[in-house]
Amino acid sequence: MTQRIGPTRRGMVRLAGASLAALSLGGCFGETLMTGTVAVPEKQSALDVSPLLLVATTRRPAQDPNRPPYFGDQRGRGLSFAPVRLTAPDRSLIGKVSSVVTGDWAIAGVPRVETGPAAATAFAEAALGRDVLLYVHGYRESFESAALSAAQLSDGIRFHGASALFTWPSAASTFDYGYDRESALWSRDALEDLLRAVAASTSGGRVHIVAHSMGTLLTLETLRMLRADAGEGAMTKIGAVVLAAPDIDIDLFTSGVERLGPDAAKITVISSTNDRALGLSSRIAGGVMRAGAADRERLEALGVRVADASEYGSGLINHDLFLSNPEVLQVVKRAVAREHGR
Repeated sequence: MTQRIGPTRRGMVRLAGASLAALSLGGCFGETLMTGTVAVPEKQSALDVSPLLLVATTRRPAQDPNRPPYFGDQRGRGLSFAPVRLTAPDRSLIGKVSSVVTGDWAIAGVPRVETGPAAATAFAEAALGRDVLLYVHGYRESFESAALSAAQLSDGIRFHGASALFTWPSAASTFDYGYDRESALWSRDALEDLLRAVAASTSGGRVHIVAHSMGTLLTLETLRMLRADAGEGAMTKIGAVVLAAPDIDIDLFTSGVERLGPDAAKITVISSTNDRALGLSSRIAGGVMRAGAADRERLEALGVRVADASEYGSGLINHDLFLSNPEVLQVVKRAVAREHGR
């Protein structure tokens, strides 16, 4: 199924209808906050009201994890869990003007870090049975940039569940593509442990995953493992899976999706044929096309949904349209709302 994101009148009508439908849903778009006492207004995200980001990471904690950079680019000893306190943007007129210079979301602190076998369980307990929006970042991302992107994403779709980030050891450098790819793949076991812990929770709640660029490779490989190791029961706890600009060899992507069987229907691919970052990745990989730049017909044949964002790719790189373009961001919101309603 193809989603065209062009700014036509018909498209705007469909968008408005989907937005109203999303707001009418309970659960991820109509829950109470952690305390269970404060309702989240429809036009606000839960993160805006209670700015706490649940972070699971395979990065090594910094020497002082409560001060920047919090987590570095080196590989840690297994999975760590950290509740990260954020500072929400100033919504006043003055605040909106100043945010052009200072930015929107910010990290206020990391009060504690738990590393070891209990980290995945601690993450699941912190979610308290709510739906979770889990962001998995891509290549060349620091811990801080990934955390702020996760906040921007959750707030942008007005998510009413728990906002979360899975961050792996990226070197955050243009010239470390190989290190990043190996670090992403090295993190598969940790991400599977995290998803299995959430699936084992008896308090309900589903995990909606939004992965970007190289993070889509990590996500797809992990879901293959989860389905093979934990079965369909664990996969029922996985909601929407949005793969934004997937930096995956098209042949590897095809085999991965086929292995998911009927669960491939959960996947929405945001593609763009003029994504220059994926063009560079293709050259690094010996000329093999990346899934995020493939023709929509080829992707649709695999049973996934496709949102072609090529018409919005007017920038220099066109690799983060799911965050930078409001219309493309709505694709994420609709995907989450659709899977919540199943």
